[in-house]
Amino acid sequence: MNNEQSEGVFFVETSVSELISLVVPCYNEQTTIPFFIEEILKLKKLAGCETLEVVFVNDGSTDDTLSVIRKCRADHAFVRYVSLSRNFGKEGAILAGLRAARGKWVAVMDADLQDPPMLLPEMLKAVRDEDYDCVGTRRVNRAGEPVLRSLFARAFYRLINSLSEVKLVDGARDYKLLSRKAVDALISLPENNRFSKGLYEWVGFRTKWIEFENVERVSGETKWSFWKLFKYAVEGIASFSSAPLLVSVFLGMLLSFASFIAILFLCIRQMLYHASVNGWTSMVCIIIFLSGVQLFFIGILGLYLSKVYAEVKKRPAYIVAEES
Repeated sequence: MNNEQSEGVFFVETSVSELISLVVPCYNEQTTIPFFIEEILKLKKLAGCETLEVVFVNDGSTDDTLSVIRKCRADHAFVRYVSLSRNFGKEGAILAGLRAARGKWVAVMDADLQDPPMLLPEMLKAVRDEDYDCVGTRRVNRAGEPVLRSLFARAFYRLINSLSEVKLVDGARDYKLLSRKAVDALISLPENNRFSKGLYEWVGFRTKWIEFENVERVSGETKWSFWKLFKYAVEGIASFSSAPLLVSVFLGMLLSFASFIAILFLCIRQMLYHASVNGWTSMVCIIIFLSGVQLFFIGILGLYLSKVYAEVKKRPAYIVAEES
């Protein structure tokens, strides 16, 4: 048995009591992975962080990400990987990584080093010594982000916290360290339309938050455009709140009452002044306004219906093409 195989057996043997798994979703991250591995090698030298495994999840990358990951696997026995058959999105990649992770503690983090690996010792101390099942991280600022994106991000957190019983922490990252108990709870959830930020909070467990300054990507460009972030926010609201449906009901009742008052007013005016032609402009404006409101809430109903449709089909959240 060669040295790499021996080290691989070592991780299997220590998976129950010692191993720390790092789940790293990757989409077109060929330039950032070498920097990430350098940081992990430094991390492994620290007390309490010696027994690490890195589980890369290649989420259908179109560049040489998979080749870079394979080389890392050949060079380092602590590296494992799962490669998906196409791009299923970050949620599917996170789920695939959580299912593949073998550690007693599992951390989810990005490969671009915006989630500082050197926070792990402090996070491990919380779960080992302070009886926490989850340690989350949040940015205390958004330095370097476009102003418009920052404004919409803060508005999203205010909106979803006002609509949903599940409360999200402003600035929270997907960078979390979870106990095996919390991981098992997450992967036991059968839903395929997943919103991890909400699921972390929904499963509960005692959580500690660690704050850090915003860190720029070590290389490359972000894959999250404004439109992708907007769609992600809409998915999150629809996943954890039925309030938009209630709003549509109350607004429909309000507009119906206003329409009744308007009709009553127009009938009285017609009987008194016989001036129906004068109301043509206001009538058209009202029709256009009500039509717009109806289309808007039909869209909301369609969004919820599409989620039901997707769940009923029971398609998997991802398909594995290759794994180490």
